[in-house]
Amino acid sequence: MEILAFGVQADEKPLLEEAFRAEGHHDVRCLDVFLNEDTAPIAAGYETVSTSVNCELSTRVLQKLTTGGTHLVAQRSTGFNNIDLQVAERLGMTVARVLSYSPHSVAEFAWTLAMAVNRRIVRASNRTRDFDFRLDGLMGRDLHGRTAGVLGTGRIGEAFTRIAHGFGMDLLGWDAAENPACVELGMKYVTKERLLAESDLVSLHVPLLPETQHLIDADALRTMKDDAVLVNSSRGGLIDSRALVAELRAGRFTGVGLDVYEAEAGLFFLDKSLEVVDDDTLARLVTFPNVVVTSHQAYYTVDAVGQIIETTVRNVLDYLAGRRSENVLVPAPART
Repeated sequence: MEILAFGVQADEKPLLEEAFRAEGHHDVRCLDVFLNEDTAPIAAGYETVSTSVNCELSTRVLQKLTTGGTHLVAQRSTGFNNIDLQVAERLGMTVARVLSYSPHSVAEFAWTLAMAVNRRIVRASNRTRDFDFRLDGLMGRDLHGRTAGVLGTGRIGEAFTRIAHGFGMDLLGWDAAENPACVELGMKYVTKERLLAESDLVSLHVPLLPETQHLIDADALRTMKDDAVLVNSSRGGLIDSRALVAELRAGRFTGVGLDVYEAEAGLFFLDKSLEVVDDDTLARLVTFPNVVVTSHQAYYTVDAVGQIIETTVRNVLDYLAGRRSENVLVPAPART
């Protein structure tokens, strides 16, 4: 069987092809375009498609896939907010995802962003390329002894917390349930409002759900310290981007590190350097000297991508064998 994979990065392609070849008579056709209403007809005749987080699996897209004979969507990510699961179930499709992969990839990158904005690394690098070796405007702060606030203390949040503990920071956490491992490190669980008010560094590690959409809104941003560092390596929709721009325009925050953006679909993972990007909010964000924006690359290590691909292959094999695992979001319809 041949699998059609949408939104495959150049570095990812050989790994994906090799993984499916290793499992026998299964080939994968890799496309760098993302699945959406315009590209859905390409999937005609493919029983299985694999998608990335920036693919669009809306009602109309899923209907086109079903009409073309697709029965399995194997998403190569943990998040699945881009898939209308109710429609998929109604259409009789099976949907699987990658439940987990290396939490260290994202946690370490979140810290990379935090340190980059705190110590002005991007600005310093740009200066030295022009042989400007002044230190004016590059002063950062020790994080040792300051407070890290972690919103979401699952596997990634825990990994981030362990690094914060290594820096010698005080730890505040917010989550629906306490993580005993974080408590053992000295984390104190508090309300979101108190965490934002007392933290010098705030990092987001919660999934994007209806109840977490704009978790960091205008009120939340105003609650934070003027000199705080804010990092988001989870999902763009957790932050109200327009409200963030307003606070940055007011001169607030030591730094903001964003690996995700709420309107990133159609932008991230693509080369838009020769085009006019009409997203005024994103265009404004990248102009602030204390903001670093990267294009959803926190997960992008050989370790994490390898685990994602391994799980994706296993999801396809489970589907073909009629097995159901914890990765399945919408199971195959019962046979009568």
